[in-house]
Amino acid sequence: MASKGTVPEVALKSGNARPMPAVGMGTAVFPVVHEDTKNAVLAAIEVGYRHFDTAALYRTEEPLGDAVAEAVRRGLLRSRDEVFVTSKLWCSQCHPELVLPSLRETLQNLKMEYVDLYLIHWPVRMKPGPLAFPNKKENALPFDFEGVWRAMEECHRLGLARAIGVSNFTTRHLDKLLAVATVPPAVNQVELNPVWQQRTLRDYCAARGVHVAAWSPLGGQNWGGKGNAVLESPVLAEIAQARGKTVAQVSLRWIYEQGVTSIVKSHNKERLRQNLEIFDWELTEEDRVKISQIPQKKLVQFEILFLPDGEFTSVDPAEMNIQEE
Repeated sequence: MASKGTVPEVALKSGNARPMPAVGMGTAVFPVVHEDTKNAVLAAIEVGYRHFDTAALYRTEEPLGDAVAEAVRRGLLRSRDEVFVTSKLWCSQCHPELVLPSLRETLQNLKMEYVDLYLIHWPVRMKPGPLAFPNKKENALPFDFEGVWRAMEECHRLGLARAIGVSNFTTRHLDKLLAVATVPPAVNQVELNPVWQQRTLRDYCAARGVHVAAWSPLGGQNWGGKGNAVLESPVLAEIAQARGKTVAQVSLRWIYEQGVTSIVKSHNKERLRQNLEIFDWELTEEDRVKISQIPQKKLVQFEILFLPDGEFTSVDPAEMNIQEE
């Protein structure tokens, strides 16, 4: 078991990235305020974070890069190599000829020579154009698994991405990708928490050497304003009270015990610190059984990528919105 203050790491089975720390800081926040994001990343580095997650769509690559450079200047980090940085390719750039230029733009924003991990953000392709969210339904195109993945492999071959992977891929999407991959995806980053445990996908990925990372590990992506099924879970609250922990810590500890990496978002220094204090204690077998019985509900559907009006002309939405428990 890790001692307090150290974050365990997992060696990825594909690529040549440094080991990935078991908890990372997410940077998706809308609207983006450059200084706020930069200061939050600096605070995270001060309390021990060495894993940061961004994406072209988030527009937080620049403040993240500035924070890392500042941390090196201040002596908080010896060099950029001490941090694990993930970024992502947006749907409108999921065209073979746009992948490498998109990564080069990401690296320019980060002011870095490489990312540790580069992910396809969604198994969804839009017509080329500016980074837009949400997009028009008629802009959706069939996904070119082979062409886009070949371009991702080129990013890896050039050393611009130490490892490559995917995000929001189901087992069906991964089947298609693995059938054409020379370099298999190192990571699949998906919505995962005690309320959406992704058992089928986790088993599938474990059997194929694909590491799973969790976005929304605390159920925070509820844009409908209907509360938070994770932080308001009576099961997790009861365990937290009995263990003298926060509900967030119980959720993150459960995720860690599943062998999954959490990408957790907070700009509050104390909560950032608390989110790392999960490695010097364990859940009981009774806790694990209770959590395994929580009713399952996926929060984010792929429809969030699109405006409500219009219609899909080139893709079948059922193909994109496969749910696996």
